[in-house]
Amino acid sequence: MIHRIHELVWGPWLLVLFLGTGIFFTVKSGFFQIRKFPFWWKQTIGSIQEDEGEEKGEVTKFQTACTALAATIGTGNIAGVATALTAGGPGAIFWMWVSAAIGMMTGYAETMLGIRYRYRDRNGAWICGPMVYLERGLKLPGLGMIYSFLCIMVSLGMGSMVQSNSIAETLEYSFGIPPIPIGILLTGTVLLVVLGGIARIAFVSERLIPISAGAYMLFSMVVIMSCYDKIPYIFQCIFQDAFRPVSVFSGAAGYQISKSLQYGISRGVFSNEAGLGSMAVLHGAAEDTTPEQQGMWAMFEVFFDTILICTMTAFVILCMTEGDAAGSGYDGAALTAFCFSKRLGPLGEYVVSGAMLIFAFATIIAWYYLGRQAAMYLAESLKKRRSLYILQRILRGKVYTLLYLGAVFLGCLAKLETVWEFSDIWNGLMALPNIIAIIFLMKEVTVPGNAEKRALKCTRR
Repeated sequence: MIHRIHELVWGPWLLVLFLGTGIFFTVKSGFFQIRKFPFWWKQTIGSIQEDEGEEKGEVTKFQTACTALAATIGTGNIAGVATALTAGGPGAIFWMWVSAAIGMMTGYAETMLGIRYRYRDRNGAWICGPMVYLERGLKLPGLGMIYSFLCIMVSLGMGSMVQSNSIAETLEYSFGIPPIPIGILLTGTVLLVVLGGIARIAFVSERLIPISAGAYMLFSMVVIMSCYDKIPYIFQCIFQDAFRPVSVFSGAAGYQISKSLQYGISRGVFSNEAGLGSMAVLHGAAEDTTPEQQGMWAMFEVFFDTILICTMTAFVILCMTEGDAAGSGYDGAALTAFCFSKRLGPLGEYVVSGAMLIFAFATIIAWYYLGRQAAMYLAESLKKRRSLYILQRILRGKVYTLLYLGAVFLGCLAKLETVWEFSDIWNGLMALPNIIAIIFLMKEVTVPGNAEKRALKCTRR
């Protein structure tokens, strides 16, 4: 029954909904992500030095971007890309590029709406995300509560158990460490980070993501450049193979990063979460910003996650397999590790293992904040319902934190086939209210025009 529900939720219609929404906002914006690339690049990664000058203790725009990247860069950037290539051939990467370019505007739309409708709770913390613009924009508080519940379920499954299981399996396979010590150490480390709230999560993400992603990209470039003479042939394979039907469908799945073509975009960790609404939650803590600025940071995250990280993984695999990933006899993370070790020896396997560990840990701490925000919103919404007073107190207290830490520990020990299925179902359902909201609020989604650009320049001065 669970498997049938999973196939129903993650049927082709949901992929069409994801891509169709991105295409709509791409056309509506006049292809802003492509046409104004220099502008939004300068307003995001090009403004890091100015961003560092903000008041001490505030969460900066760059920190929120790193936290969002922590939630999106996961094991799927390694395992999912390999699966997309074995399922659809070299042409899959072309459709990953196309899908990512489209998804950039979906991420922009949801993040912009999140910042526009965010508000502070009684403790002064920002409450932001699809549940907020579902309530305050669409006037549908019930749908906002449903989104919050689904977000909590995803955080306990995909955000914690699945990621900690990946860490435990990697350490046990590479170093022979038993799962129980791994679970104790990992749970304790996560506790130390999340006790500091969003400020500490953002601080850790700011340190982990640039270093780990930079190291992974560096080793990827070493492998790619060691066989630079094959690069023209790889491009030839990509574009020749791109318009075969199997490449089209598996490439679109590769953008969302899946475990197999059959499971589509659900199976695995998303390459980026454009359409789920998670970026809207994670950007909510940024101070001294505008909806347009945070929307452009969301675009950068999709670009960095898929077009840079995933492309490098794909090129390592294609270079080492002569463009025939399916003929290697490997799949998923094993294929990526095999390709790295083929050029770097044992170091290659450690590179993949290290990247899996850091990416998964960063995802765990970022998804704690996502689930915690959803729990706080749900608690506020239940406050007026006396019959649900106990549930409201549970959500507002420390129970969610204990549940999350328990899920992290359990994930190190459990076999997660059923958890994967449940998490995928919650993930797919979570996207529906968010996409409904951004479509009905489409008139409020605008890109910076000449007036906004001049205002930004004056602010810089």
